[in-house]
Amino acid sequence: MSADGTCADRYAAADLLAAARALFAAAGVEPAKAEAVATYLVEADLMGHTTHGLALAGWYLQLLADGVLNGAGDYEVISDRPAAVAWRGNRLPGAWLTAEAVTLAVARAAETGTCTVVVGDSGHIGALAAYLPIATGQGMMASITSSSPSGAQVAPFGGTRGLYTPDPVAHGIPTPGDPILIDISASITTVNMAQRMIREGRQYEHDWLMDAAGAPARDPQVLSAGGTLMPVGGLDHGQKGYGMALQAEAVTQGLAGWGRADAPKGTCCAFTVQVWDPEAFGGREAFLRQTGWLAEACRSNPPRPGVSAVRLPGQNAARRKAEGLAQGVRLHDGIIASLVPHADRLGVALPAPL
Repeated sequence: MSADGTCADRYAAADLLAAARALFAAAGVEPAKAEAVATYLVEADLMGHTTHGLALAGWYLQLLADGVLNGAGDYEVISDRPAAVAWRGNRLPGAWLTAEAVTLAVARAAETGTCTVVVGDSGHIGALAAYLPIATGQGMMASITSSSPSGAQVAPFGGTRGLYTPDPVAHGIPTPGDPILIDISASITTVNMAQRMIREGRQYEHDWLMDAAGAPARDPQVLSAGGTLMPVGGLDHGQKGYGMALQAEAVTQGLAGWGRADAPKGTCCAFTVQVWDPEAFGGREAFLRQTGWLAEACRSNPPRPGVSAVRLPGQNAARRKAEGLAQGVRLHDGIIASLVPHADRLGVALPAPL
């Protein structure tokens, strides 16, 4: 295992995609949905989002086996106006629902200038940044916000009891070069990262958690004893993360008309996709002139000591993806092993390293 926790072995991205597709198909997921789940899990690993790539596959497969996640069927249209759409996801795979929602929002935004698609009762959707290129690749700006009304691992600022989830938001911003891809959350760390650190017997280097009494903590084991994830800003400025989470909960569950107030059972998600066509506002060329100037100003900013250069969000992801496609994907240690029981159960062969 390398210093960053990834395996020394590399796997061909195409082999990982084929294996993931076969696993979900064997688990009863319809072809288009299996393709979407496989595509966006592998895409997350290519981008370096190692807690939200194939590390989630075993969990998803177990949810399918337990009947918590549905592999077949369609979403329900709750409302449909030219620039505002709401679906009930019927606990279908989140990757498929998200890709469908972004694709629809892009098509509608080309006609109306902007479009918002809200989805309630979805399966887990994984790494938000993985879906942004659907929009940025067509010159459009996009935002995705997600929350999980079945989870409660972050306390409101000033409180001690978990109320909401990390509530991530991602933004894709086209530039004359590579797009800026922002993927952040309302908590300092995530549930998946904390669970990985528990499995590996590690602690955080900083106080990114609280124990059940509200004291700062670094040991992720506190989460199993009523502890919570710190909001962005920590004890000092945690009202910032708290505010981000409240907005995320409202723009997802509130607009979907479905969420915590319904006390849902089993892992579920609500998310909102927003897409803007710059041509409908100040014009696409004018937009790119502004974002291009901003991107260059960031990159050319004098770096502080210990930093080689200022980078833009998404820059490392693009580098990792290019390297992974050319040389193979290095998965985090334990991911392939976590898939072995499911592969044996479903009769699917896992890929060999390159």
